[in-house]
Amino acid sequence: MTVSVPKGAVAGPGSGSGAHSLVWEPDGPYNLAGTIGALQCGAFDPSFLKDQGAAWLAFRNDDGAATLRLEQRGSLRSARIHAMAWGPGAAAALQSVPTLLGAEDDWGHFDSPGYQANLPEIARKGRYLNPGLRLPSTGRMLDAVVRVILEQKVTGIEAKRAWRWLLTRHGDTAPQAPGAPKGLRVPPTPAQWRRVPSWDWHRAGVDAHRADTIMRAVAMASGVERLARVRSSAEVTTALRSVPGIGVWTAAEVLQRTHGCPDSISVGDYHLAAYVGAALTGQRTDDAGMLQLLKPWAGDRQRVVRMLYASGFRKPTYGPRLAPEDHRHR
Repeated sequence: MTVSVPKGAVAGPGSGSGAHSLVWEPDGPYNLAGTIGALQCGAFDPSFLKDQGAAWLAFRNDDGAATLRLEQRGSLRSARIHAMAWGPGAAAALQSVPTLLGAEDDWGHFDSPGYQANLPEIARKGRYLNPGLRLPSTGRMLDAVVRVILEQKVTGIEAKRAWRWLLTRHGDTAPQAPGAPKGLRVPPTPAQWRRVPSWDWHRAGVDAHRADTIMRAVAMASGVERLARVRSSAEVTTALRSVPGIGVWTAAEVLQRTHGCPDSISVGDYHLAAYVGAALTGQRTDDAGMLQLLKPWAGDRQRVVRMLYASGFRKPTYGPRLAPEDHRHR
């Protein structure tokens, strides 16, 4: 199998049957776990498992299914990312590794002294503590769309459980790879999503509105996947919102994962506006207030939000948390 080598990477035959490998050297400080952590839907995400310091991902590309193992070696400031892949989609999976891991995410302007001087202190703290964090870009549209729809208006516990339940029962076993953790699964194809019976959505705790929205997105799967090649976040947002049931929050969450968009803000999020307000002013705010607070950093608003979280700041909590709903008994 021939692997086209991206800039900054070295490819070669891997150890293990059918394996190929790639070593990518980021141009600057790098933190693998912090960069790709947002792509994992809970610790037991069947498509993204961690084992002994390595991350294992299972997904499809145009060539077929792939199992991808990622491991960071070296120091934060002299990192080398060792990637190995198996399956029919292995070569394409390796080719996508630098983009997946944020090679195209340029923080040069954000990290410049002049820009940093105009950031709130808490965001500067976040960047100081996390100089190796980048925004990942998977390019896998339908997987992200389905996952984010499952997260609409429910608790994280509910969304993670639904994703895990559906992939375990309707996804495929990931291509065999030596040392891969048990239970690694490839998300369903559009055809497999279409075959999910109504009672399995019910058993997964997914209400009819979210299930119907997923089915509408699946019906447009080829068009949805083509959005990966559209660089304008505004165009992608408009296209995604043309699917009934997908709004501004869902589109923003998808763009953050698929395109590594540095400016997408999850307007309508249950927690985000209050968090940003508390971090920047000490007072909670609403979506309009959040957008006003972040306006000076238009173009980098998602970077600023990531740095607020990276700073370790936690907003004060009042009252009970949102309780999960059990849609299975409706």
